[in-house]
Amino acid sequence: MQLYLSAALAAFALSFVLCLVLLPPLRRMGGQHILSYVREHESKEGTPTMGGLAFIPAAVIAAVLFVRGADKRFFVTLVVGAGYLIVGFLDDLLKRHRGNNLGLRAYQKILFQFGVALLASLYCCLEGLTVLRIPFTRLAFDIGWWMLPLGILVFVATVNGVNLTDGLDGLAGGTSALFFLFLSLLLMAQGEGEGLAAMCICLVGALAAFLVFNTNRAAVFMGDTGSLSLGGFASSAALLSGNALVIPVLGIMFVLSCISVILQVIYYKKTGRRIFLMAPLHHHFQKKGYSEAKIAYCYALVTALAGIFLLLPLV
Repeated sequence: MQLYLSAALAAFALSFVLCLVLLPPLRRMGGQHILSYVREHESKEGTPTMGGLAFIPAAVIAAVLFVRGADKRFFVTLVVGAGYLIVGFLDDLLKRHRGNNLGLRAYQKILFQFGVALLASLYCCLEGLTVLRIPFTRLAFDIGWWMLPLGILVFVATVNGVNLTDGLDGLAGGTSALFFLFLSLLLMAQGEGEGLAAMCICLVGALAAFLVFNTNRAAVFMGDTGSLSLGGFASSAALLSGNALVIPVLGIMFVLSCISVILQVIYYKKTGRRIFLMAPLHHHFQKKGYSEAKIAYCYALVTALAGIFLLLPLV
């Protein structure tokens, strides 16, 4: 436990320092272009973005420094997370260059996500990492090559879920911090070794420091640089440890973000009307008059409760 606490503190300190160092150049690069239909966010026009360049490297550096005897799954997770950071950075960079909110095209993002998901899932199948743990029980089943389609689904859904949840100050950061905290505790309880658990706890420490700058009113956004990478780390850590089915439980708010968008689009095309005032779901609550801070708190609270219920059978 001392190792994990030391790693988390190191990640926090590195992330905090990197946020301070990167804020001035990020401001000079120009800030986030706010979509015109989100009127509540007009005052956020020009807020610096790409905050993921601070907390993701901080978490990775701390994990590499403190992890001892990590297996290949740890390094595969680092590569996956770094890959998503790069594509998110390119997306954010294109938005800055074009002066609008259009970065990489949707098909380009999906192709990259599918490609990484395919490779990671193939790795699981080839390495025999095909045991699937059932949440709330101690049961586990070897699903063999069915891990391939399941892994692809997990990656694409999770990465997009985190990305869609990144819409309010502190929302994706706070929800993700609780997600990785309880995932790390679950991995420890399962005796999964220190590699993946340490990576998750380092992300908790790094996100905690980033939230100092990201809670309402945010001084910097994480951008796709951060949100895509967080989704990649979450998917990889869960899939490689046999906990793919944990994501819909622990990441319930990410799931609801995806579902709200899908339902809104389908219903609108069928009827010309909307189910929600605005999708994703957090914008619906915002339109109902709830503050960003209250929505972010409730998202984090629901994630924490899901984590507690998830761990109870293992206590």
